[in-house]
Amino acid sequence: MTTASAPAQGRPSNDWPPLRALKRALRRVFDPLERGAERLFSPALNPLAQLGAISFFLFWVVAVSGVYLFIFFDTGIVDAYSSVEWISGPHWYHAGVMRSFHRYASDLMVVSVAIHLLREFSLDRYRGTRWFSWFTGIPLIWFLYVSGITGYWLVWDMMAQYVALVSAKLLDVFPIFGEPLARNFLTPEHLSSRFFSLLVFLHIAVPLILLLGMWVHIHRISRPKVNPPRLLASLVLAALLAVSLWKPALSQGPADLSRVPAEVGLDWLFLPLYPLAEEWGEWTLWGLLVGVSIMLAAMPWLPPFRRAPAAAVDLPNCNGCNRCVEDCPYEAIRLVPRTDGAPFPHQAEVNADLCVACGICMGACPSSTPFRRVQDLKSGIELPGQPLSAVRDSVIGASAELKGGHRVLVLACEHGAGGGDIGGVVSFPCVAMVPPSLIDFILSKDLADGVVVAGCSESACYNRLGVEWTRQRFAGTRDPYLRKRVPRERLATIWASPFEAARYQAEKAAFAARLETLAWATPRPSAEERETRPEEKV
Repeated sequence: MTTASAPAQGRPSNDWPPLRALKRALRRVFDPLERGAERLFSPALNPLAQLGAISFFLFWVVAVSGVYLFIFFDTGIVDAYSSVEWISGPHWYHAGVMRSFHRYASDLMVVSVAIHLLREFSLDRYRGTRWFSWFTGIPLIWFLYVSGITGYWLVWDMMAQYVALVSAKLLDVFPIFGEPLARNFLTPEHLSSRFFSLLVFLHIAVPLILLLGMWVHIHRISRPKVNPPRLLASLVLAALLAVSLWKPALSQGPADLSRVPAEVGLDWLFLPLYPLAEEWGEWTLWGLLVGVSIMLAAMPWLPPFRRAPAAAVDLPNCNGCNRCVEDCPYEAIRLVPRTDGAPFPHQAEVNADLCVACGICMGACPSSTPFRRVQDLKSGIELPGQPLSAVRDSVIGASAELKGGHRVLVLACEHGAGGGDIGGVVSFPCVAMVPPSLIDFILSKDLADGVVVAGCSESACYNRLGVEWTRQRFAGTRDPYLRKRVPRERLATIWASPFEAARYQAEKAAFAARLETLAWATPRPSAEERETRPEEKV
């Protein structure tokens, strides 16, 4: 076996064993769910791969339905409950449905955010240079819950009274108010419409802060998905409409401050910890909330992450073409004015703080071609631990070990099923690091009878855009593209997660069988024919 996974880059996980085991357990849960969703919806519509975009979409559903409800809502404490009842009663067919949309879209947003957090954790997409998105996502959870809790106050039914009392007691542990908030809920006379108007303001202002935080959350991501595909968005709306008609959101009787609510129905997505406030006490619950938040915020540095060296630009081979900038999933590369006097206006510059060493930029560079006849083979941008010269040497070495039958060389992503294969495998941080000319080189030089490009699963690409960019390059819709002269029947792509080793091996074996069928119809070119094929020059 020959593997070029560049151990010098420190890619083996440096997780604590319990964290590594937890991530693997979560992946074993997510993986069959994602494969089932891909078969049901197609990889492009897989909801688990669109959780961030779905959360954004649900935010807008909540915002639009909230604005619609505000038209009919009376912000005074006296008539708040009756206005909500008017919405859900005589005008159930429009305002009532919108109230249910508002409620269930909020609940679904909590679910999508929670699953999104767990999925990103299981995929190890929160450490190293990815810390920013994870870290800025923790405050968003607080703003999301504050938005929902203040919304329950506005209904001013029995559950709103319970939520107001417990919330006031939780806030009263901090000496930031002149008087205890809980006094406002002792008798009807204590609660004024001005206080209720303040709650309305908070319920509008906090979501606006949440929206700003969501924008910051995706600030360092290239081409973030903030809108799900239209069909998927339509399915979400249809599901919300069906639930709204089946089980409309209703109030639980008017609030009565002269009595303590004996029993209320809770929203266990927004209010699961409220019963604990009465059981454990306010300080204990605050300790739990703050402790968990600090632990989550510190996760990217627990344990300290051994970062791989960032991509490096080689100016003599860089003409500032902008391809690496366009293809970087993390906006780690930009064009700057030329500094070496070469006859090009720009050069690429790498921000080492943002680079994850995925190598996608190397696969995008037009100088990343193994055909070049130069003594010191270098690309305009490449990974220090796995430069283009080492990649070419690894491919040649791996092909020399292919014995008998139909020789299949695998170019594998180390995060997918192919990364664990043995025999004739060259591993990469991402398959999009593979320049299309490398496949041309392998087949035209007869280093193998066929090439398998084995990446991550389609909807869970470790480096976000690796699968998409590879497909577009092979289809000839994205530079650098795979040349038409490359026989497509001798190239196969397999997108499989580490838990799909059996499927990967089956598809690889099927490809080898197809090569055997093609062998008699397409004779192998002679050595003289291979030598006379045109070489690429840069």
